Amino acid sequence: MPVTASSKVCNYRWRVVALLFFATTINYIDRQILGMLKPFIAGDFNLTELSYGYIVSTFQAAYAIGLLFAGNLIDKYDTRISYAVAVVVWSLAGCFHAAARSAFGFGIARFFLGLGESGNFPAAIKATAEWFPKKERALATGLFNTGANMEAIIAPIIVSVITVAWGWRWAFIVTGLLGFVWVIAWFVLYHLPAQVKGLSQAEYRYIHADSLHPEAEKAEKSVPWKELLKQRTTVGICGARFISDWVWWFFLFWTPDFLHKVYGVDIIQMVLPLIIIYVFSSVGGVAGGALSSILIKRGKEVSTSRKIAMLVLALCVVPVSIIPSLSSLWFSVCLIGVAAFAHQGWASNVFTLVSDFYPKNSVGSMTGLAGFAGSMGGILSGIFVGKVLDLTGSYFLIFTVAGLAYVIAWSVLQLTLPKK
Repeated sequence: MPVTASSKVCNYRWRVVALLFFATTINYIDRQILGMLKPFIAGDFNLTELSYGYIVSTFQAAYAIGLLFAGNLIDKYDTRISYAVAVVVWSLAGCFHAAARSAFGFGIARFFLGLGESGNFPAAIKATAEWFPKKERALATGLFNTGANMEAIIAPIIVSVITVAWGWRWAFIVTGLLGFVWVIAWFVLYHLPAQVKGLSQAEYRYIHADSLHPEAEKAEKSVPWKELLKQRTTVGICGARFISDWVWWFFLFWTPDFLHKVYGVDIIQMVLPLIIIYVFSSVGGVAGGALSSILIKRGKEVSTSRKIAMLVLALCVVPVSIIPSLSSLWFSVCLIGVAAFAHQGWASNVFTLVSDFYPKNSVGSMTGLAGFAGSMGGILSGIFVGKVLDLTGSYFLIFTVAGLAYVIAWSVLQLTLPKK
């Protein structure tokens, strides 16, 4: 008779998903708030566009560094402790933004924010593995990852209300404190399956149904980074992430400023446009992944299916190139929304490419390498965007490059990924 999970273990596992969802939501609120408050901060400190670009790049640099080491640290120490430490670090850094008195001060706060936030996804994915059998992990991961999009709907409302009522510094403090509330809930509610009283042996076996053959798992050795880097597939995936990831960060950190400068949108008026953009992105992650899955079910090779889906999504980003020439706020918002939709669909497929082409024990290392490459692109793009805006005062070149980035990244994948 097959093992099934009781309602008790099911309830506990979905409670874990809820905790991971809220952590991811808070994670993205703390990183997005700077972009929303840029007009206020730039005005108070006379920040140039390049200075703001350096601040953004500092976050990306710390995030990239953290991604290389977070997974190893979380594997070494208990997930429950490691995750809490990561959240405390980024929450403290979020609050310390309120104490900054210069671009340098914001840079320090952003560095520690990026360092702490790099632990979120490795810890969340490990917690998922601790509580879910493989057949349910994709669903659990997809559900908690929606927090990245839910934040973009919630943050504009929270930040605008606090800023108007108490000022922009309090917006950093209040959102930073959310992480400490989460840590308390995490320690109260999260335990490993073996530590949960009343969990039956049948339920324990259900959770670990894929780990009942340890010898077979040990036989599958991880691939060292130096060996991974020799593979064309590694070069292709990392290259594609380097070329395309920065566009998402550009939307995240500069869209509020663009809407303010070009269309005169203030912080209260900005709430609806940002909600529209990120509602698009919420749908895109599911739709993009579904498209390649449908193609696979219809008999196409995995690699071919991913490439077709990613080409369609890459072409959806191209129209953002015309945004600087548009006079309509809502047309611009819709085009950015479609591009955000396409990015999330693209990301669903890029993340899946790693598990498509690499052995299980190398997925973590390869994910870290690809994330590092994407963050390095983000570092350079922050400087690029800031420099272009300082020199030209126009978003024309930036949106043009952004519109072509995914097509170029797709071309790199087309040249490097296996045919099957």
